Amino acid sequence: MKVKKLGTSLLISTALLAGCSFSSGEDDSASGSEDELTIEVFQGKVEFKDQFEELADKYEEENPGVNIKITAVGGGSDYAGSLKTKFASGDEPEIFSIAGPTEAQNYDQYLTDLSDTKAAEAALDGTLEPVTKEEKVRGLPFNQEGYGLIYNKRIFEEAGIDAGSLKSYEDLEKAVQELDSQKEELGIEAVFAFPAKEKWVPGNHLSNVYLAPEFDQKVLEAFNAESVAFDKGDEFKRMIDLQNEYSIQPTLSLDYSQQVEQYFSLQEVAIIQQGNWIYPSVLQMDEEFAQENMGIMPIPVEGSEGKIPVGIPNYWAVNNNSDEEVIQASKDFLDWMYTSETGKEAVLKDFKFIPAYEGFDTAEISDPLSKEIYEYSSEGNTTGWVFLGYPGTWGDYVGGNVQKYISGEMTWDELEEDSIKEWESNRK
Repeated sequence: MKVKKLGTSLLISTALLAGCSFSSGEDDSASGSEDELTIEVFQGKVEFKDQFEELADKYEEENPGVNIKITAVGGGSDYAGSLKTKFASGDEPEIFSIAGPTEAQNYDQYLTDLSDTKAAEAALDGTLEPVTKEEKVRGLPFNQEGYGLIYNKRIFEEAGIDAGSLKSYEDLEKAVQELDSQKEELGIEAVFAFPAKEKWVPGNHLSNVYLAPEFDQKVLEAFNAESVAFDKGDEFKRMIDLQNEYSIQPTLSLDYSQQVEQYFSLQEVAIIQQGNWIYPSVLQMDEEFAQENMGIMPIPVEGSEGKIPVGIPNYWAVNNNSDEEVIQASKDFLDWMYTSETGKEAVLKDFKFIPAYEGFDTAEISDPLSKEIYEYSSEGNTTGWVFLGYPGTWGDYVGGNVQKYISGEMTWDELEEDSIKEWESNRK
């Protein structure tokens, strides 16, 4: 089965972070050749760093004279802040990642037009719209991703719970209470591992689930909105409360690595709120569990039952402060990654990506989470990634307010009121 072009309306609605670091003199001693080009790729997904470095090595073998340096910042570290610092210091990467229209706007002066690349031509319909300005394509999609409630199939089966039957919040709440009542028999410490230390988990991903309906599931609607209403604020609150109450404690000191690599991978909790990007990490911890016992179910939202957010999480940008030769070499590397047979195989099988380009055999999608998410996408059972259109760092701001709510420093009404003011202030 070959990837088919997805409808523009679907992917728009799902479209979901002075001087370059290379110069002919600076890198000669490090590279060992005065003719070698060094391209630093600076990005925020640590989950596939090792596999990415292996692919870069293959590219270097095929392209003598090009040195690809992979730098990954994430997994508890602030990629957006690190990228900002890197540019401020003058140590600018040749290729870097941006997340949707907000970050494209923030880095507009550095973005090379990628319209002439093979990858842009192969990108699925609608995927380029969030980063296109005045007919210039300013980023190339990483992949498609989806997220929801990832659960342990074995634990659910032993508890007598059918995940497929959990459509409403009330269904989920009842299942969580049942799991909690059987913790000792099931061998789990808690139902959830809720990483409230990570502002992006509640502030970007969870808020998105409940705010997307306000913006017709479209990232550009959110990007252009002067305000936000929290129409589904009560639903957002109760999902925070549910995860927090039935989680490993204290949630405010629980981070992403602990959530994924410790509690979930070691099967000490039954459910975590995450996406298909966790698969490589879980696979390294427990191959059998990763391949056989992970499933994903939607976060319940009234009016959008049975749907999960699917979108483009990040885009590759090429720094236009680089020399022309380096810019072209950067484009060539990105084209090779998504259009060559070697690159496409790595994207599917090693990176575990759901492709956002034509020319991939989707039957080769290699992990169960990505397969499920691809099925949701193919069947149109998706909602939008509007959080990439939030103003500034509003998602982190909301995440900080959620932390204050959990600690008792802020009521939920105060959280909504303060967050609305922050949105409107950012739009002025």
